[in-house]
Amino acid sequence: MIPETLLEKAFDFRGDVTITKKGGSTLEGYIFDRGDGYVRIIPKDSTAKVKVEWADIADLTFTGRDMAAGKSWETWVRNYIDRKSAGETNIGLEPEQLD
Repeated sequence: MIPETLLEKAFDFRGDVTITKKGGSTLEGYIFDRGDGYVRIIPKDSTAKVKVEWADIADLTFTGRDMAAGKSWETWVRNYIDRKSAGETNIGLEPEQLD
C-alpha cells in the first residue's frame, strides 16, 4: 500500500494521475473524492466514477498537468501589478481561462 500522504497530494492535485493496482492493471484519471480507505476517480476517457481501495493501489504517479498550477490569486495580482506598471490600460478583473 502506498503512503496516505501521497494519496492526499493526489487528491489536491488538479490533474490526472495513474493508479497501478496490485494486479498490474492501470487506471488514469482525476481523483475527485476520498474516504476512509478509498479514493474515487473519474477515468480519463469516461464519465464513470470508480472506487479504488487504498489497499489495492501498488503505485500512483502524477501523469497530467495540474490545471490550476500558476493560477493562484497571488499570481494573478502579481501579473495585474506588472501589467499596470507597464502602462497597460483597460485591465479588467476577469479570471484567466483554465486551459
